[in-house]
Amino acid sequence: MVDSFKRSYGRTSDQMRPVTLTRDVMKNAQGSCMAEFGDTRVLCSATIEQSVPKWRMNSRAGWVTAEYAMLPASTNRRTAREYKGRKGRSMEIERLIGRSLRTVVDMRALGEITVTVDCDVIQADGGTRTASITGAWVALHDALMAWVEKGNIARLPLTDQVAAVSMGKVDSKLLLDLDYSEDSCAQVDMNLVGTSKGGIIELQGTGEQTPFNRDELTGLLDMGQAGITQLLELQNKVTNFRN
Repeated sequence: MVDSFKRSYGRTSDQMRPVTLTRDVMKNAQGSCMAEFGDTRVLCSATIEQSVPKWRMNSRAGWVTAEYAMLPASTNRRTAREYKGRKGRSMEIERLIGRSLRTVVDMRALGEITVTVDCDVIQADGGTRTASITGAWVALHDALMAWVEKGNIARLPLTDQVAAVSMGKVDSKLLLDLDYSEDSCAQVDMNLVGTSKGGIIELQGTGEQTPFNRDELTGLLDMGQAGITQLLELQNKVTNFRN
């Protein structure tokens, strides 16, 4: 049983865990951010290469991609390291991160470069993909700002912000930002990726144990968009981004 007044951090059903976005945590990355959603911690780093994939060559447009991994001790049981060709869940998540970021980048203004954002889960307690997307945007922003400051491109090619949050139904209650104890027994599991202009990039929703109805979907979306707003404000606070 999950009581909305006995959630982690004493939260109510529509409250997020404490969220921290810490910039410049890696020396060698052009942009980096440690995203902390409660006990979930994801290290996000963005690096720039002056080349593009072969299929993108001579397009006068750049590319943004992502990689995601969970470190072996990020969960209560050791997670085996993942290698190319043996990815499953991680591949699905990194594709989500990549397309979420690409949605808010002007690829032509980027020029023929590739930005790779690596999201490594140091500690997992639910919501690793949403923390990854939220922190990845900060790392991407800082990498592109560094590229502008070097005079390599004329302006910041970001068109908007992007952040993500989880929602779900647990013990018949609608909850925002699920931790692992809630996510592992959720009747409905959802993830929302959104922008500061109110746009939805992706909505992932599954009835894990029971179907959900239209009213519940509306309630979960309202919760999720309120959470997205909080995350966007925090991104703004640490980057001073204005679009």
